[in-house]
Amino acid sequence: MKNNDFTATCIIPTGIGAFIGGYAGDASPYINLLSKVCPIITNPNSVNAAIFSGINDNILYMEGYAIDMFFKEEIALRPSKFNKIGVIFDKAIPEKVLNVHINTINAVKSTYGINILGYEITEENAGVDFSVSESGISTGELKNPDTLINSARKLMDKGAEALAAVCYFKNSEDTDYANGSGIDPVGGVEAVISHILTREFKVPVAHAPAFDEDSLIINSEIVNKKAAAEYITPTFLPCILLGLYNAPKLVENSSLRETDITLNNIKALIMPYDCMGSLPVLKAIEKNIPVIVVEENKTVLNITPEVLGIEDKVIKVRNYQEAAGYLLAMKHGIYF
Repeated sequence: MKNNDFTATCIIPTGIGAFIGGYAGDASPYINLLSKVCPIITNPNSVNAAIFSGINDNILYMEGYAIDMFFKEEIALRPSKFNKIGVIFDKAIPEKVLNVHINTINAVKSTYGINILGYEITEENAGVDFSVSESGISTGELKNPDTLINSARKLMDKGAEALAAVCYFKNSEDTDYANGSGIDPVGGVEAVISHILTREFKVPVAHAPAFDEDSLIINSEIVNKKAAAEYITPTFLPCILLGLYNAPKLVENSSLRETDITLNNIKALIMPYDCMGSLPVLKAIEKNIPVIVVEENKTVLNITPEVLGIEDKVIKVRNYQEAAGYLLAMKHGIYF
């Protein structure tokens, strides 16, 4: 059996107030636990933590739109090492903040040896707006996607195999988030930015926000540990560079290799309890892939198995520790 014959997917969407994974890398210990059982496909939100990263060699770092394409069987995954990364900077980023991010690129290169082939600054402002809707979901708008796409294309022409985007966001004063009880206000539009670039170029993509010059002054207040990683640094770029460096390549089905990962390799999908309305869940049920729902991990969505009438088609567990136990049992042919 090749290493990826038994692979699982664990998704914790961003911007929906997940009790675990709704903050700054706070799901990383749980994703790492699952990855001790088998390779785990997960979205960047699950392991990104500003200057830290919960990534390891058995975690496949994959943006949400790409996960959707994978579950629709439009693409397969090719495990990859040492991707050449291109970085896109929004022209709207203030000069001092941009300089910190360029220093960050150089620091990551010199510390980890990551192959960052260069960066491009967009010709126009990307125009990011963000907010939290009345239903409590992070949302927003990218007014000028073409300027990001144009800069990304220049990097692709230089040989980039993965794209890191950094757009300018106005500062958000969200005390609930800092206290570990609110919504990540920028998460929704960050996902939009990543989706656009993934759809256009079909390469690994991740996004990190940049804020105004006030962000260069480190917050000295004590915040909740789940959000703490974002309050000790003015840049969130390191975690996405670390994730993208070994992110799997997205390959067309017409060019499959024996070692590529397809939906047939996915033996379980693990989701927050009330986050059942996504395409991967529906496709997993259609394909008889076990769906494990974690009751401990609640969001603002309230799309539960009971609401959708699929409670008899999912496996309910109390926490991610139990989910890991189910995975381990399945891997060894034990079903309850």
